Order: sequence, then C-alpha cells, then structure tokens
Amino acid sequence: MDLDFPLSSASDDDGGDTPTPPGRAICHAGCGRPSRVCLCPHIPRSPLHTSTTVVVLHHPHALHRNPLSTLPLLARCLANLHLLPGWRLRPSSTPLIPPPSPNPVLLLFPSPAASDLASWCRSTPPSARSNPILLILDGTWKQAKEMHAASLPFLSSFAIPVSLPVDSGVDGDSMFESELVVKKEPHKGCVSTMEAVARALRLLEPEGSGAEIEETMVRVLRAMVAFQSEHLQHRTMKPRVKMRKKKDIKREEEMKRNA
Repeated sequence: MDLDFPLSSASDDDGGDTPTPPGRAICHAGCGRPSRVCLCPHIPRSPLHTSTTVVVLHHPHALHRNPLSTLPLLARCLANLHLLPGWRLRPSSTPLIPPPSPNPVLLLFPSPAASDLASWCRSTPPSARSNPILLILDGTWKQAKEMHAASLPFLSSFAIPVSLPVDSGVDGDSMFESELVVKKEPHKGCVSTMEAVARALRLLEPEGSGAEIEETMVRVLRAMVAFQSEHLQHRTMKPRVKMRKKKDIKREEEMKRNA
C-alpha cells in the first residue's frame, strides 16, 4: 500500500460518534478503532491488489474534522492506493498522472460532462481501458465541487470524466434506510468514498475479480455502518438549536417595536 501521507490518529473513532476518551482499549495492532467496535475481522488480512491505480485527493479536513471518513478503512483494503492531501490537483501533485498518461485516467465525479462509468466500460475496448488510473475527490459535497472546479484546468486536457448513477431529483438515503450509508446523502445515488471506489472497481477490474473485490470492501463498510447505527439507536439525541438569519431576527424585533 503506497500512502502519500501518514494515517492520523484522528481516524480512531468509535463508529463516528465521539473522540476516543483516555483509557479506552484501542486496537493498535489492526484497524486502530476502539476494541469494542474493532473491524479487523471484516478487513482483508492483506490489502487487495488491483490493476486499477486509485488516487484519492482528499480535502485537508477530511480526516481531522470528519470522524465518519472511510479513508482509513479504504487504505487498509487496497494495495494500489495513493492518498493526496490537498484541495486541487496540479502537475506537481503526483508523478502518477503526468499528462499525457500512458493509461486512461478516469475522474469519478457526477459532473454534467461525466458519462456513466458502466457505459464507458462497455464502449471502450479492453486494451484501451487496461490498468486505468481512477481519480477520486474526497470531502463534503461542497468541498468536492470546489476541488473539482479547481482541478479542472489541469485535468480537463486528458482526464475522462465518469460517474456512477446519481438522481439529483431524489433525496439520498440515511444509515437507517441503507446498510451502506455512513451519513445522510444529499441525493439518491450519492455514496461514501469507499463505496464509490468499490462500485467502480467492480466495473474496472478484469472480469471475475471485480465483483469479489467489491464485496470484500462492501463487507467492511457494512460492518462500520452497523456499529454506527447501533450506537445512535441507544444515544439520547438533544434537539438541535434552529439557526436563524440576522435579517429574520431584525424583522421580528421591528415587528415587536411596532406592536
């Protein structure tokens, strides 16, 4: 596994709820999570080898401010994985994708210009899509859109925009509606970084191995979501204070004065 940055201890979360308190038993030799939510039985004993090179540009806050990040698990599942911290790709970001690349470079992001990944695989001869490089943008959806726009000046001349099916007209699922959703998604079809990579590898890997790789990764994600869902079901949730805009508050104050 080729990591371009060290995994931070900030990823040691209790299924995504609260930071690990002092004294809690941690699985230091394996997944790095609290022992009672250890995922080692679900993680492959050795990272999976793929013909696809997966490059993840992750927002600098993706790990430190997002305890639900699936990147630490993804890093333990794949051998041919490169994680790049930053908010845009440029020629100096990584030697993996110097334009023009000898291998197809696929930018997986649901942009208007993106074609369906499955359709691209069907229409492209095997020789033209062998050993591809899969680019993933990881962050909140707002961050990912900004990262996509900032990286396009470099990527637009050689990267092939592709996407998984997303329906922007339908609300996305939550973890209580899907066993693979880590947090509430904005639209139907939006998935976590780990699930997106798993679905893409099913299509990109040589026939026969893609489905097995996908199922192995999905099994890890399914276990993580089960731990998180169980935790939330037994947690007393405080009502969130409704945020109001200043102009609304000012209008209410004026109405009171006029009354």
